[in-house]
Amino acid sequence: MSTQSRGLFGRPRRLHAVRRATHERRKAMPLTLGLIGSGMIGSSVARLAVAAGLKVVLSNSRGPETLADLVTDLGEQARAATPAEAARAGDLVVAAIPLNACGHLPAEALAGKTVLDTANYYPERDGHLAELDTGELTSSALLQRHLAASRVVKAFNNITPHQLFSLARPTGAPDRSALPIAGDDPEAKAAATRLLDVLGYDAVDIGPLAESWRSEPNTPVYVQPYLGEMPAMSVEAFFEWTLQTPGIVVPAAQVGKLIETAVRRPAGEARIPNDD
Repeated sequence: MSTQSRGLFGRPRRLHAVRRATHERRKAMPLTLGLIGSGMIGSSVARLAVAAGLKVVLSNSRGPETLADLVTDLGEQARAATPAEAARAGDLVVAAIPLNACGHLPAEALAGKTVLDTANYYPERDGHLAELDTGELTSSALLQRHLAASRVVKAFNNITPHQLFSLARPTGAPDRSALPIAGDDPEAKAAATRLLDVLGYDAVDIGPLAESWRSEPNTPVYVQPYLGEMPAMSVEAFFEWTLQTPGIVVPAAQVGKLIETAVRRPAGEARIPNDD
């Protein structure tokens, strides 16, 4: 593998370059990243953040004690907490949980915070939601309604966990990939852009939350560009397959073109990748 990673949570040598290259930019960045949800995407974000020198406060729905192994692996820059504690501690907060769990996010603790939303709407998992099925709202707009006192930014939702980790590159690297973001608050999007930069990605602003569907399932920029040709397989086999796939570089210009070609389809038709 070109990234020389050791599996999903190995530390590729390229991340040492990310750490060195981001040292100065980190001074202008929030120093603590709160994570609500520590599954595959949350763990990948946490590892990139630690590699970039940020502090991480991890949480999940099962309690801080269940995160002991991950915290030990991440080192002294990480600690475990409850979701409300992670929300209060984070200068930025990443909500890396399924859409059907977003109603449990601690709205009061997240008031005034920028919240990066990684969720996608899959009716087979989340149940059908009429406002999403009809296109009246996007899933991130629905979350923004729940977190009325927060600033929601859609991010990290269109790439698989291993590729999020393995494709990270320093600023200016010729093989740097980009990820789309969407949000209604310009300052929140600027903060999200700085975070993505520190973690190893360029950001492509695709507009307000009403346009965030352009990076969701059933769109050209969703998952496939970062993986290439994908064989038909079950969900379980698909995620196992991604662990053996180094990923494909998708630069900002390509992301922009893919976003422009997106055609909105009923959100209720979305399926988990390769659930054939």
